[in-house]
Amino acid sequence: MIFGRSQRGKPPVEPVTLKILVAGGFGVGKTTLVGAVSEIRPLRTEELLTEAGRPVDDVSGVEGKNTTTVAMDFGRITLRDDLVLYLFGTPGQERFWFMWDELSEGALGAVVLADTRRLEDCFAAVDYFERRSIPFVVGVNCFEGAARYPAETVRQALDLDADVPLVTCDARDRESVKDVLIGVVEHAMTQAADRRRTVTT
Repeated sequence: MIFGRSQRGKPPVEPVTLKILVAGGFGVGKTTLVGAVSEIRPLRTEELLTEAGRPVDDVSGVEGKNTTTVAMDFGRITLRDDLVLYLFGTPGQERFWFMWDELSEGALGAVVLADTRRLEDCFAAVDYFERRSIPFVVGVNCFEGAARYPAETVRQALDLDADVPLVTCDARDRESVKDVLIGVVEHAMTQAADRRRTVTT
């Protein structure tokens, strides 16, 4: 093997690395999503819920949840030889939202996870990315026993712009999550191309 070249004689591929955020309400499946696709052991900053936090931790609809992310989740997935995504899961509770500004620095785009039982919990994330012009995709995480609604019904309930992709997914399933992440990258690239065309015309 010649130094600096692959065994087939081709120059080594220097992958493009992109930062993707995973946001949404408390207990919506952000940590699960990152863990489902990460090719490394995910970094998690989960702490047990305590009695002291009971007045501010709304566990309605997720009564079985006993931990919460207090800083971020981190994972990595290689989509192609030349494309690697770094995933940053944001904390879902309001008292940790100060972390979002730090985590969103340099992000290409985001996934906003939604739970149809508690759609209002993802309003803050939708609003955050809209105000900062960060491209995002809404992934409706299909929980067992949760009602299923047509995509247009969910879109109207969230008051999404027509160009924001909305997909159903299973945050536990690697292939389902990969499809969502590919959708984020494609959407962000389309948005960037549209901005370039606007500037040059």
